[in-house]
Amino acid sequence: MTRYLHTMIRVGDPEATIRFFELLGLKETRRMENPAGRFTLIFLAAPEDARESGGRPGSEVELTYNWPTEGVEPERYEGGRNFGHLAYEVEDIYATCARLMAAGVTINRPPRDGNMAFVRTPDGISVELLQAGERLAPAEPWASMANTGVW
Repeated sequence: MTRYLHTMIRVGDPEATIRFFELLGLKETRRMENPAGRFTLIFLAAPEDARESGGRPGSEVELTYNWPTEGVEPERYEGGRNFGHLAYEVEDIYATCARLMAAGVTINRPPRDGNMAFVRTPDGISVELLQAGERLAPAEPWASMANTGVW
């Protein structure tokens, strides 16, 4: 048997990235600090993927934070386009995009079609948002909003 577990992304600011994913409805499921390896692993999952009674959640996103070395400039993670993207189904794509915009997130590809949008994490990882069920009727401001940057 094979089962999908998680996707790992490297992050420069764990708290900013956690806040981003919390805007999408994900919750932290566990955290592992490794002082010897100088890194922190933070796992997040959508409520539907969380398992009861302490079992391993379904699919997760793993945030890997490599601790900076004192006196050395922290590593910056840029681009992320070669990675592809993470994808999440959302209950209301318009409400989700409005919540993200209100928090300062750029909607790189607005949900003009009532079905699909793209945003980026604080480290530039592309995230696709897909409307659950049937696409919503086109609505403003989304229907006439232009793309911003790359997605």
